Amino acid sequence: MLTHLLLYFATSVPSALFLFYRFNWIHGVLHWIMQSYYVGTYTLMMHQHIHMGGILARKYSWFDKLFPYITNPLMGHTWNSYYYHHVKHHHVEGNGPNDLSSTIRYQRDDLGDFLCYVGRFMFFIWLELPLYFLRTSKTQLAIKAAFWEISNYLAILLLLTVNWKATLFVFALPLLQLRVGLMIGNWGQHAFVDEVDPDSDFRSSITLIDVASNRFCYNDGYHTSHHLNPLRHWREHPVAFLKQKKRYSEEHALVFHNIDYIMLTVKLMQKDYGHLAKCLVPIGEQVHMSLDEIASMLRRKTRRFTEEDIKNKFKVNK
Repeated sequence: MLTHLLLYFATSVPSALFLFYRFNWIHGVLHWIMQSYYVGTYTLMMHQHIHMGGILARKYSWFDKLFPYITNPLMGHTWNSYYYHHVKHHHVEGNGPNDLSSTIRYQRDDLGDFLCYVGRFMFFIWLELPLYFLRTSKTQLAIKAAFWEISNYLAILLLLTVNWKATLFVFALPLLQLRVGLMIGNWGQHAFVDEVDPDSDFRSSITLIDVASNRFCYNDGYHTSHHLNPLRHWREHPVAFLKQKKRYSEEHALVFHNIDYIMLTVKLMQKDYGHLAKCLVPIGEQVHMSLDEIASMLRRKTRRFTEEDIKNKFKVNK
């Protein structure tokens, strides 16, 4: 991870500064392309950072705390929002009824529902997250979440008045792109929710093996393992998965290979359950199912939950 940090400070930071010093359209486009290439790995590096309280040795803790305020906005992250939304909210609610990024109230193979899901996050998360913290009597978190999100927006608006061209490529486009990317990823991670026991971490998230998310993004494919233990180090996910393979089988967990979250979401929008069935790694009772039976099973797990379903099938509905 130190290598990645050095890379970002050697390329992203000076490139952004030079765009504000002397803007050039070609440079602006190339800078955005570079950041688009970096953002997946960077986001999962920050994912480790927010869960583990840093990624560097203790003697460098001052830099561990400082660098996100410099690099986060360059990658499209608003200050501290990833921590408040992901750690203090998403992992508390676990894709349940009160999770603002929950997929359960949406038909997960419908483009219209997906666009509503993305739009809600894009335009209302700045308000909904603080209100969630207020509803759950976490006033301090509400104030902090609102302060950092809004202050980041105000900073971008101020910079637009200084140099709108540079701000567009350095801050605005990465922000818009990442917000869409985060929701595409979360949709794929929680598209298949068990119709019998949707409150189970084994049955409301999936595992991906032999995918780019594991090779380049710190084993992000082991999403079930991450929900089972959010503090588990990224290197430990494959070992934990193998140790618990019997439990995964008994819980009817879903394991895919050769397809990543983004393409999984694309295939859902195409309703291509045949392709998704071929990507499933059958475990437990799934071993005896035909491809058509697997496709039907996957289709069932993308159905929208009614409010009555939610009331009956989730343990907690505050």
